[in-house]
This record gives sequence, structure tokens and C-alpha cells, in this order.
Amino acid sequence: MILLQQRFLRDLLLFMLVVLINVYLGIYIDSEALKKNCFPYETAFENFRDEEVSEEVINSFLYDSEPMEESDITEQKIKSVKYADFAKLSEYLAMYFALNNTCSDSDLLEENISFVKEHQPEKFERIQSKIEAMWTDAVLFPVGAIENEPGATVDFANSWRQSRTFGGDRFHEGCDIMADINERGNYPVISVCDGTIEQMGWLELGGYRIGIRSPHGAYFYYAHLSDYAEGFSIGDEVHAGELIAFMGDTGYSKTEGTAGNFDVHLHFGIYLNDEDSSYSEKVADPLTDEFDVTNEKQTIHVTEYQVRDTNEYRYVANFAYQGIHYRLKGIMKRSDFEEILRNLYYF
Repeated sequence: MILLQQRFLRDLLLFMLVVLINVYLGIYIDSEALKKNCFPYETAFENFRDEEVSEEVINSFLYDSEPMEESDITEQKIKSVKYADFAKLSEYLAMYFALNNTCSDSDLLEENISFVKEHQPEKFERIQSKIEAMWTDAVLFPVGAIENEPGATVDFANSWRQSRTFGGDRFHEGCDIMADINERGNYPVISVCDGTIEQMGWLELGGYRIGIRSPHGAYFYYAHLSDYAEGFSIGDEVHAGELIAFMGDTGYSKTEGTAGNFDVHLHFGIYLNDEDSSYSEKVADPLTDEFDVTNEKQTIHVTEYQVRDTNEYRYVANFAYQGIHYRLKGIMKRSDFEEILRNLYYF
């Protein structure tokens, strides 16, 4: 009898120990999973790209205060920009976007930011640097006024990812700022930020273009220019507001200097060079080759770009199938990319 009681107690203790170990392991696994997934980078990036955030939320982040009611927004109550905390803004926005635009409470955001900085600092800093590039580097509109035409205006709409067909089916990678006066060389194009000129010269799609890298790494791309401001070359430093070129209608041709294929406008693009994003980086990475791959359905045009500062190559293919536009891209061997396109419809 005593032996049975001892055995029962032993088994009970073993059972309780196993339960405790399982509970502990469950808590540990949940904790590690939370640490690993505390900052959903893809969600943060998509929301950052869309930037659907209200002015009231921005003001509350910028001035570390509660959002102002519309009736409170008077000349006396609006704070000076010198009191704005842009560093805090970038942190709040990074966490706000990661939480799918659902939390604007500064205290809750602070708690999440502290946790994320401890466990996923690299992902957080990557998004934060992109926000800083947009909210602190870009400070001006890229088109200035015409001195002798004070009534001249420009017009623009969000045309990013709209369909384009020159050079093959593809997506538009920027915003077109259209000229009210349809004459090349009239509208001044100014730098939206401080930075360094990385690219100048002719592109088949963009015509005469200039690319400027900002302090936080964004690449600002100005295309279809009629001509450049004097004295600039690759490697030069520029300042926000500095005249860099004039609006034109160049491009859509391999022949340098071609103009008149469309109305005068500025194509303005922003490239963040993010391997997890859907941006092609085709402007920032130099074009090295173009070729076609034929499969059983169609011939697909492919562009090859050398990834900046590496020996790797990026391949981009745009094509339409059953009325839907697709983009396929990847950094790999050319033969592997061609094989994927040849077998595209077997997957």
C-alpha cells in the first residue's frame, strides 16, 4: 500500500513537472515568436508607400500632442515648425504603419517602439530611414514658377503603377507633372532635397534625366528634361531649391535628343532601393542589356541591370496575360531567369 502511494506521488510529481515544462516551453515559444514577428516589415512598407495617414495624426506625432479638432486649428494655436520633432515623427510613423494604421496613441506606440528596437532593430531602422528620406530630405516641390509667366500652372495626379506600353507592357514608376504651357524649356526644375548627383544623360524611356541621392538614401529621379542647368556633372553636390534643369518632352527613343513624342511634363520618381519592395530600381541601377525570351504563349521583353556596386545582375520582365499586367523580377543568373520565363505557364 505504501509502495502504491509512493508510486502515485512520484507519477503525480512527474506529471506536474511535465505540465510545468510544457507551460514554460509554450510561454517561451510564444515569447520568441512575438520577438521575431513584432515588426511586420512588409505591412509597414506597404502602408509607408501608400501613406494614407491623416493630417491630424501627423500633427499629433509631429508636436507630441493630441490631434487638434478642426475648430481649434486657428492662427493662434498652430505651433511653429521649429517645435516639430521630426525624429520622433519618423519613429511614430514606422510603428503606426507596422500596426496597419490602427494605433495613433503615443503612449502605446512608445511601448511598441521600445520592444521593437530591442528585438527587431534592423527592420525598424530600415523603415525609419525611408520615412526620414521622405519627410526630412524632400522639402520642396520639383517644379518652380516661370518668371515671365506668373499665371502658368502645372497639373498632376497619382499615376504610379498605371499601364504603359512603350518598350513593352510595364508599370509607370512615378508621377507626371504636366505643363500648362506646352513648350519645352520654360518651367524650371528644382531639386527637392540636398544630395549628390548620381546620374545624368540619356535614357531610352526617360530622355534627358538627372538622378539625385538624398542624405537618407532615397534616389530622386527627374526625367524628360529639355536641358540641364549649367555647371552640373555627376558627383556634384546640390541643395534643395537649386535649379537643376528645365521641363521638356524628351525620350521614348534610343536616339539621344529625340523630343516631341508626348506633351511637355516632368516625370518625377522616388526610388528607395529596397530588396523587399516592388520598386524596380531600374533608374538607380545602370541598364546593361535588353533581350527577348519566347515561350509557348508570347515573346517577353527583358531588361538587365547591374546592381549598383556589385557584380550581380537584376532582370525585369513586364508582360500581359489574359488582360492582366504582370512584372517578374529577380537577381539571379541570366539563364535561370530565361528558364523561368520559358516555363512560365507550367507553374
